[in-house]
Parts: sequence; structure tokens; C-alpha cells
Amino acid sequence: MLIRRFAGSAPWEASYGYSRVVLAGDWAITAGTTATGSDGVLHPDDAYQQTIAAFMIALDALQAAGVAADRVVRTRMYVTDISCQADVGRAHHELFGDIRPVATMVEVGRLADPSHLVEVEVEAYIGTQTSRR
Repeated sequence: MLIRRFAGSAPWEASYGYSRVVLAGDWAITAGTTATGSDGVLHPDDAYQQTIAAFMIALDALQAAGVAADRVVRTRMYVTDISCQADVGRAHHELFGDIRPVATMVEVGRLADPSHLVEVEVEAYIGTQTSRR
């Protein structure tokens, strides 16, 4: 099975030893992704915007690896406050409502930075795909 690894721009990737995206056989898998930009955490105190930003970072990384968004089959959302479920779910719907992957949302104690409210993961099936670029 062919395995290819793609780096992103997260400050932790090199020091913690992980890739942003791994293509392994028929699967494309992203690392846990937060709303973190070059200047730090994006959209502090806004779970909806953090969810959009984190998923867009993950989807952009998949696209850079040649995987289209319509290949996504699973998403995971880790939230630090489950009372934000509606905002996180609304963001997920805006990005994936037509794709309708299976999804998991769970509350966690905390994330890498106290300003992170959401961390996401994305998995895509790329076997026999027609939309791969």
C-alpha cells in the first residue's frame, strides 16, 4: 500500500512529528486541526468561526494533496463546551450539508491553547474516485 505524507503549517507538526494529511491506500486522513493561523488562534470566543476555519484548513490541506471535498466520509469535532453544539453543527452543515459524512461531536476538557474551542478531523475515501484532482 502506498503511503504519502503532506506537511502543513501548524507550529507543532515538526516538533511533535506528525503530518497534516496522510494518504494511505484508499484513504486520506487529516491530523487534528484547530483554527490556528500564523498569528495564533483565529476567532477567539467564537465556536462557529473556529469550526469554519479549522475545517477549511483541513479541506485546503486535502485539496493540496489532490483530494476533493466531496470525498469526505467522516468528520470529528472536539469541543471544549458542548453548549456550543448548535454553532459547531451549523458550521459543519454549511460545509458538509450536501456531502453528509458521518460525524462525531464530543466535549473534551481542553485543547492545546486555552483559546481553542474546537478541533476537527476529516477522513476521505479516495478509492476509485472520479473527483480527485
